[in-house]
Amino acid sequence: MKLLVTGAGGQLATELVRQAGVHQIIALARTELNIADVAAVFKAVENIAPDAVVNAAAYTAVDRAESEAKIAFATNRDGPAHLATACAAQGIPLVHVSTDYVFDGTKAGAYTEQDSVAPLGVYGLSKAEGEAAVRIALPEHIILRASWIFSAHGNNFVKTMLRLAGERDELRVVADQQGCPTAAGDLAAAILAMLPVAVAHRGRGERWGTYHFCQPEATTWHGFAEAIIDLARAAGSRVRVRSIVPITTADYPTPARRPANSVLDCAKLTSVFGIQPRPWRVSLHEVIQELRSG
Repeated sequence: MKLLVTGAGGQLATELVRQAGVHQIIALARTELNIADVAAVFKAVENIAPDAVVNAAAYTAVDRAESEAKIAFATNRDGPAHLATACAAQGIPLVHVSTDYVFDGTKAGAYTEQDSVAPLGVYGLSKAEGEAAVRIALPEHIILRASWIFSAHGNNFVKTMLRLAGERDELRVVADQQGCPTAAGDLAAAILAMLPVAVAHRGRGERWGTYHFCQPEATTWHGFAEAIIDLARAAGSRVRVRSIVPITTADYPTPARRPANSVLDCAKLTSVFGIQPRPWRVSLHEVIQELRSG
């Protein structure tokens, strides 16, 4: 397949390019394609004429979004709307990556695709409205919600913890927010597995819609941090930190509220596409090894 991928240079787009295999991937960075620019989006989709589009572009600064709402909505709501409309005009499908932050985190168990969204902040609201725009404009879409994405590229929690662990004796990490870490590489592999199947069933709507993808075993940010440091130490990385102290959300106030529960149920993904996400600890080990190898 010939795929147009937005958000080049980001964690997911980087992994999509790395895992392209038989697919031809044209990845465009924001400087090459600003999805908030409707004319540029239509021109790119028409000129490239891909078999499908994967939207990996997003405004992800959760706290800054509270004071930069206009920018967040331009990228996370208007951008997906432009892409979906352009794809509809050309008769091609779209994969749009969304987030666990569309939920408020008050549910006792894992969130399914049927649960109502109730975002707590500007970032989550902009992503929820982006999802809605895609559904309205383009029936043949896959909205893929993911959570706590990490990789050896870009900025993410894993790289931050490793850096701080080499600088400090003590880390204080929130322990009352739970979710499922997700490696960008595993998310990319899922997308590349889903798209050919969905496209092969075009004209039959059973493969399109909203799905969740995260990796098994819910944890807290504190538990995730402990796993990162343990695996890094076992791999021989320089680790100075001696203790990782659990704290509450109230102990670490931020401009944007976070959901206390971000766990996603992936049963629909497995049922429809046969994709069974592997444990995040396996992927974390691989990412740490990659970081150690440079």
